[in-house]
Amino acid sequence: MTEHETRPTTAREHAAGTTAREQAAGTTGREHAPGITAREEAAGTAGQGTAGEGTAGQGDAAREAGPDRQDDGAQVSTGKEGTGKEGTGKEGTGKDKGGVPEAAIPELVIISGMSGAGRSTAAKCLEDLGWFVVDNLPPALIPTMVELGARSQGNVARIAVVVDVRGRRFFDNLRESLADLDARGVTRRIVFLESSDEALVRRFESVRRPHPLQGDGRIVDGIAAERELLRELRGDADLVIDTSSLNVHELRAKMDAQFAGEEEPELRATVMSFGFKYGLPVDADLVADMRFLPNPHWVPELRPFTGLNEEVSAYVLNQPGAKEFLDRYAELLQLVAAGYRREGKRYVTIAVGCTGGKHRSVAMSEKLAARLAAEGVETVVVHRDMGRE
Repeated sequence: MTEHETRPTTAREHAAGTTAREQAAGTTGREHAPGITAREEAAGTAGQGTAGEGTAGQGDAAREAGPDRQDDGAQVSTGKEGTGKEGTGKEGTGKDKGGVPEAAIPELVIISGMSGAGRSTAAKCLEDLGWFVVDNLPPALIPTMVELGARSQGNVARIAVVVDVRGRRFFDNLRESLADLDARGVTRRIVFLESSDEALVRRFESVRRPHPLQGDGRIVDGIAAERELLRELRGDADLVIDTSSLNVHELRAKMDAQFAGEEEPELRATVMSFGFKYGLPVDADLVADMRFLPNPHWVPELRPFTGLNEEVSAYVLNQPGAKEFLDRYAELLQLVAAGYRREGKRYVTIAVGCTGGKHRSVAMSEKLAARLAAEGVETVVVHRDMGRE
């Protein structure tokens, strides 16, 4: 297919040296802008693209909404543009330029702000709330990311991108991308993380890192340069959060209040059985010791089995104090879970141990996990040392 499409002409048109269409348009040939052809607009076969998987920024939970990562970690690659044949110019209905139904366009949040103000912490919070988060995405690729999310058939309904501004051209690209998104009717919000110069200097000095824009100057010079570059973006922000006096947990609480909706943040629990003779799990938040119960190992007919066996489980739970422990420990976990949610903790690992991790701990872990699941806690059971003997 050539760039200029022709059709058979009549003798009169040939003699006049121009076609009827050219007379109406006042041109000597059809001109097409590069990109999407008429049929592609109708059929939705513009470019195909794939996105590299983004990861949330790695913040430091030990400091006050600590300095963000500054490495360029996001990669998004696009496929070749569609080269479908030119059609008759019929327009598609109910579709955007990419041929995707408008209802499928994902919600977008752009996280930006001062380096060290807590961008990575904010991104992690959205990731825990189920958002698809891409860190350090070049602004020019934001529309592409939204288009790819729209093509996911609802699998990516909410996208959050973290951007920082390190140069004038970078900011110009962001401004162009925002204009493109507005033209497409994309619902977007800008979250801007702000902090005082004193707080930012203190955070950078605490981790002994330079400011990304300070160059050969001081940290305050880099902060001043970044603040000037971000001045216009801050004015356009839908939500500005000042983290000068906030710690990590308080920042997460503010993000939850804005984006979690009416639903309470979900808590996920891992209940892990283990044997003390193999060592404590290093990732355990809570540890329960089942060695106060008689050991089925010393019952010959139960020794070959594990706590998953009904007879072994019944033997363990029928021992004095077993059911009382299960009831009271479950009540304790309800209290602890409520505190974890208030502090923004999303994951908890409960380790239940016995001597070898085969009988008592396995049986009690299964019962405890069932209690948590019945109370609406998403629970996973892991038997670390079962079968290890």
